[in-house]
Amino acid sequence: MAEVKHRIPSPLLPTIPGTTRIDYPKWFGGSASCMAVVVSHPLDLVKVRMQMDGGARQGTAKTAIRIVQSEGISGLYSGLSAGLMRQLTYGSVRIGLYESIKEKCRENGISLNAPALAMVAATTGFVGAMFGTPSDIANIRMQNDRSLPPASRRNYAHVLDAWVQMKRTEGWRAFTQGLWPNCVRCAGMTASQLASYDVFKGLLMSFTGTKNEHPVLHVFASLLASLVATTVCSPMDVIKTQLMGSSGQGSTLKVIKELTATEGLKWIFRGWTPSFVRLGPQTMATLVLLEQHKRMYRAIKGVDGASL
Repeated sequence: MAEVKHRIPSPLLPTIPGTTRIDYPKWFGGSASCMAVVVSHPLDLVKVRMQMDGGARQGTAKTAIRIVQSEGISGLYSGLSAGLMRQLTYGSVRIGLYESIKEKCRENGISLNAPALAMVAATTGFVGAMFGTPSDIANIRMQNDRSLPPASRRNYAHVLDAWVQMKRTEGWRAFTQGLWPNCVRCAGMTASQLASYDVFKGLLMSFTGTKNEHPVLHVFASLLASLVATTVCSPMDVIKTQLMGSSGQGSTLKVIKELTATEGLKWIFRGWTPSFVRLGPQTMATLVLLEQHKRMYRAIKGVDGASL
């Protein structure tokens, strides 16, 4: 039988009377994230191409069509191995820590209001990014490689090959390129994604008067969360892509100055549309699949389906 503990109610996360909490495996977040990235990777690749080469001027659809015409359908999945590795590291850590800290707060009677949830989520996102940055660098480079002139391409075969070549040609510092902007971005991403998801879910449950969570509720809450996350993280996402996509040792301030000088403030939302189109399905898939992981775990352990 799964370990079951009494759950402390939260003003933002309504608890069904008589329900209990189960300690779910912490890898569920990484597993759900990996499943979701299979759907979202092509859109992430389009976003990276737009952020790296100014493809925002062509639009999302034209950029995607150009990639398919020149590289085939498989071109949309360049760097998938790195994308999966990123979710196994960053995704597992940020979601696993977020759920653990959240439950510890509840057990100790700490009120989980919106600022508290955001603080917890930002912390776990920051920590998760430290584990996921090497995969993130490889992912961006592999996604953007085919858009470079043949002489400038790195031609990484997969994420492990990317790491070997990065170490051989650039040294260990290549693995921390854009680390701090990425950590800040991931802190904002996790706060505006996971925390706002919990807030929206609680508000929707209160507004509709429902006492039971269901997939439709999860879809709408995650869609609203993805809108918030995309807008909040757009500037740092562009900066992160610029820093990680280059082999140079640029700085955040230098990238901001160069982008502002050439494009004005429009660079802040460069690639916003593919970012949202990617984050929407990815967020919904991740969180809905996470709920399904939990449902199957309850079934395997023979725990009442009302347990959370």
